[in-house]
Amino acid sequence: MDLTILIPVKNEINNIESIIQKIDDVIKINYEILFVNDFSKDGSLELLKKKELSNSKIRVFDNQKQGLGETVRNGIKNAKGKFLTILMCDGADDLNDLKIYFDTIYNENLDAVFGSRFTKDSKINGYPKIKMILNRVFNYFVSLLYLNKYNDFTNAFKIYKRDILTDLEPIISESFNVFLELPLKIINRNFKYKVIPINWYGRKYGVSNFKINELRSKYIFTLIYCFSEKILLLNKEGKKY
Repeated sequence: MDLTILIPVKNEINNIESIIQKIDDVIKINYEILFVNDFSKDGSLELLKKKELSNSKIRVFDNQKQGLGETVRNGIKNAKGKFLTILMCDGADDLNDLKIYFDTIYNENLDAVFGSRFTKDSKINGYPKIKMILNRVFNYFVSLLYLNKYNDFTNAFKIYKRDILTDLEPIISESFNVFLELPLKIINRNFKYKVIPINWYGRKYGVSNFKINELRSKYIFTLIYCFSEKILLLNKEGKKY
């Protein structure tokens, strides 16, 4: 299996069929779609189970503990692909970028590829203004703290070698902050990665589960945790010499 496409699902019944079709239309390598349901209440799980029965590329798991962090841990544990990408179910990400992700990580023998929606070659539409401002301020702060030019740490859509994700454990984040934890831990461990421009078009159906006011403290905690880990790893490395 070349690629596991991990798709978190929480009340996305109106987007499930379209994301499956988009993947089928664009991705031509050997892949599986691993849907992880996070306590949906709109019939998403029931629809996914029907799709699983009719499509051999689809596998469905149901979280026993609520949260995106648990979804990601569940996905990593059950993935069969050599590489794993996290794709949100809202259809905002460009599937053509996933093709470039895979070609890049495979051909250049990388551990991860990070996308940035904020480069001169990126296209971005429908991003809420307040969310955009907060995103840019926080990501700029992270880049300063880490002395790293990457500018889209918090975006979910990235690709990883599946095996190296186990080296990031324990993955402690419980919500959207898990998408900050993963790339920071990649950087902390000096894994090989590359940044490429990607596009983002916003959701057409449903309501985002992202709640800015509820997540601020979680992002800050994750940043402090990961930066503390970075210092510890540097000290550990220094003691070897």
